[in-house]
Amino acid sequence: MYDLTLRQIADIVGGQLVGNAGLVISGVTTDSRKSSRGDLFCAIVGSRVDGHDCSDEAMALGAVASLVSRDVSGPHVLVPESPDHLDPVVHALAKLATHVRKLMVNVEVIGITGSSGKTSTKDMIGQVLSHAGRTHAPAGSLNNELGLPLTILSAPADLRYLVTEMGMRGMHQITYLCSIAFPSIGVVTNVGHAHIGEVGSVENIAKAKSELIRALPADGVAVLNADDLRVSAMRTMTEATIFSYGFNPDADVRAEKVMINSHGTYDFELVYGGNRVATSIPMLGEHNISNALAAATVGLAVGMELKDIAHALTELKQVSNWRMEVTQLPGRLTLINDAYNANPESMTAALETLAGIPAEGKTWAVVGKMHELGDASNQLHEQVIAHANDLGISQVVAVGAAADSYGLGSQDGSGGKSVWLHDFAAASDYIVNGVNSGDVLLFKASRAEQFELLAKDIEDRLRKKWSQQ
Repeated sequence: MYDLTLRQIADIVGGQLVGNAGLVISGVTTDSRKSSRGDLFCAIVGSRVDGHDCSDEAMALGAVASLVSRDVSGPHVLVPESPDHLDPVVHALAKLATHVRKLMVNVEVIGITGSSGKTSTKDMIGQVLSHAGRTHAPAGSLNNELGLPLTILSAPADLRYLVTEMGMRGMHQITYLCSIAFPSIGVVTNVGHAHIGEVGSVENIAKAKSELIRALPADGVAVLNADDLRVSAMRTMTEATIFSYGFNPDADVRAEKVMINSHGTYDFELVYGGNRVATSIPMLGEHNISNALAAATVGLAVGMELKDIAHALTELKQVSNWRMEVTQLPGRLTLINDAYNANPESMTAALETLAGIPAEGKTWAVVGKMHELGDASNQLHEQVIAHANDLGISQVVAVGAAADSYGLGSQDGSGGKSVWLHDFAAASDYIVNGVNSGDVLLFKASRAEQFELLAKDIEDRLRKKWSQQ
């Protein structure tokens, strides 16, 4: 972060200064436990914890002041009431981030949105661009009114590329995020059913996602998925330069001669402008080729050479948790933890990835409810089961009381190709008892279902089970 005095911060957010105006702030944090020297602790009122109760802890760990919506001890800036639904401190952080963004010179800001794949694409773009200059693309899904400002405020001062993720739960949210980040490159991965319960239709989702493209300057770059018709249609919504990517033969940047290798990952030729370079990605799932193409396209947009991009793709690593994380266990068992979130499109991609893995034993799809699907929820869940059956997946286990949406009917776990079990304990018992050597297990559900806990419990139990054999 750019160093700012407490007085400057008070002026930027329109707050009341209490304490030493000359204190220098060199970072921000919203977690008192992670405070370090020079930080500004931002006291947000959460559903479980009021940050104001933690300001003393933050100061003890090195924070020099607090950003607050009510008075606390020690130096602080008391922010005004929020004009909208946001916590006043979150609203103030947006003002602070906007100010810092305007201080950035010769920094390319990349904004990424889409119904699925945003975080994986963000991680890939960050890794590719790091071969061209100093890049900031923090791990995780920092894609809302709080996460985006924190991404900007945590960026180092000597930055060349800033990679930001932009989520949406309604109309105009991405427009708001763009007013903070001012992206010069916009990437749209796809338009699907995620959040359809909040905006009413896939057409409205496309309109909301297009807010990123509409916000680009005329000298900016729009990076659009040529395999998604709704995304491709966004080319008419901007004066920015258009780069398209995908498997579509008309895409500017393409993957050709795609081959799955013995590891279940992919080799292919990266094609652009009549040139082609052999490359690969060390990640499961054909959808990750598409994400990698988006990253390659951004690299080309900033002037990287095709051969350097192709090399960067071969070195990609999993950065953010619970996104196609692969764990190999004793007994030649494979666990795929894709539990961070789920919607119909990402669930379909995950199932197709599972079906494409050369498994010695059975394939298990352990799935939970997909949230925010509105009136179409039951139909979309039932389509998942039908698709799993069409793919020949050995066993589908739907878990959780809310997973009745899959339409399997209550089961006692006694057998069958598809079962619905009401809680983690029953599912864990059923899976651990049923898994055999060479099996592959996929875990996927919406974030609220906390499937990473189920995956970890089953992993620990399977390790113990096979250590005793």
